[in-house]
Amino acid sequence: YRQSARRLRRRTGALRKALRGRADLIAIDAPHPVPAGAEDDPDGDDPPRGWWFSGPGTFEAGEAAATPVGLEESLSAVAAALEEQGPFDGLLGFSQGAALAAMVCALRARGDPRFPVAFAVLVAGFASRAPAHGHFYREPIALPTLHVVGDTDAVIAAALSRELARCFVEPVLLAHPGGHFIPAAADQKKAYLEFLERFCPAQGQ
Repeated sequence: YRQSARRLRRRTGALRKALRGRADLIAIDAPHPVPAGAEDDPDGDDPPRGWWFSGPGTFEAGEAAATPVGLEESLSAVAAALEEQGPFDGLLGFSQGAALAAMVCALRARGDPRFPVAFAVLVAGFASRAPAHGHFYREPIALPTLHVVGDTDAVIAAALSRELARCFVEPVLLAHPGGHFIPAAADQKKAYLEFLERFCPAQGQ
């Protein structure tokens, strides 16, 4: 939430460097513009965006929104990106994007042909509290996932990310001591590469 493809590329610079030669990261914009905040340039060309709203033009991860808005458009946007820009091996999601990616995993595990991915890396993810989204989590999600959890994350508490991991059949957990960001230090790089090796072997192997 409040990200964009360009902003995510900036956030993943260290990760893209760490994965060079093993994986290419392609970012897509969420379909819904978000009202500009104090930190945003109202006249800029990179407005913040969101995948769905829990209230009119707002989003709170912990809110059990009675009428969440925008999810179907976002699922369609992801499906279109997979078809038009793919093929892709897996998904990487951050914060609200990780929550959306988890929903995509649930649909993929049920055989939805729109989402031909083999795995997901979910950074600072959470399960939506909206009752309308509860069906995504009713069955254990049988798709391989790496869950990256910041022990001092003040935006998405570590407990929420661990709760999401428990919705999956065989989640892999990667905890780090930092906050709300995509870590790419040596220890995390090793964990990413070990996870990706299952799906994207290094060249020559």
